[in-house]
Amino acid sequence: MSTAMALPLPFPAASATPGAGESALLRRLLIGAALAFLALFLFVPLAFVFYQALRKGLGVYVAAIVEPDALDAVRLTLLAAAIAVPMNLVFGVAAAWSIAKFSFPGKSVLTTLIDLPFSVSPVIAGLIYVLIFGLQGWFGPWLSAHDVKVVFAVPGIVLATMFVTFPFVARELIPLMQAQGTEQEEAAVVLGASGWQTFRRVTLPNVRWGLLYGVILCNARAMGEFGAVSVVSGHIRGATNTLPLHVEILYNEYQFAAAFAVASLLALLALVTLAVKYAVERRTREDGSPSGERPA
Repeated sequence: MSTAMALPLPFPAASATPGAGESALLRRLLIGAALAFLALFLFVPLAFVFYQALRKGLGVYVAAIVEPDALDAVRLTLLAAAIAVPMNLVFGVAAAWSIAKFSFPGKSVLTTLIDLPFSVSPVIAGLIYVLIFGLQGWFGPWLSAHDVKVVFAVPGIVLATMFVTFPFVARELIPLMQAQGTEQEEAAVVLGASGWQTFRRVTLPNVRWGLLYGVILCNARAMGEFGAVSVVSGHIRGATNTLPLHVEILYNEYQFAAAFAVASLLALLALVTLAVKYAVERRTREDGSPSGERPA
């Protein structure tokens, strides 16, 4: 009986091999498909943009970028982002803190409204501002009487940019704050900390990497926005054209080298954004938690 018990069980050692082989093959196929998709729809178009931008020489490329209208478009793009991103930062932090840490009437409605720009076409968002602030809009006569320009001016561009970008910070912070709970904030309040001290010393350090990630995405969308800005800008050359609009105008005028040169600036901004995004994600992984706080 002891001899029988010592005999090996009749399980074939190679039975798992076909499954393992299929799994490895499937993994390679999926990775190959993902890389092919990225090459076809991301790397090749980016390389083509830079190739077309530099095809006629570095002198033509530089001339297209330092041209006055292009510089005005760069300044306006940076100005719109410099105003819209901090405003959305304040809104996103306040909205995320309220939704994640407190219960109040209309909480679900606020959460739904934050997602509105994701479901509404940017063109429709631009038309809304035209209907409100345009010459024939609700406030148009009053604005005209007081010589205040919103539509076809910088304020309209900033408002449109803010609308399409305001979910990014909030949507990045809400699940992060909800996952952390309220225990640390409650402990700080019990120890005598004020609301501002609790936020500055407890809440903000716990979400700093998520906050930075949301700001990066918000800034990238603000600089690349086309639809809503196109409706409210009026396409006034040298005055209300952002970089994407300037690219469209140059392309429609058959100035292809200049159009691709300016488009390469947007591509460079996208690449810089990806690099910063990767750095933030890597730092978050090194810190060992989604929010970036070091474990105790």
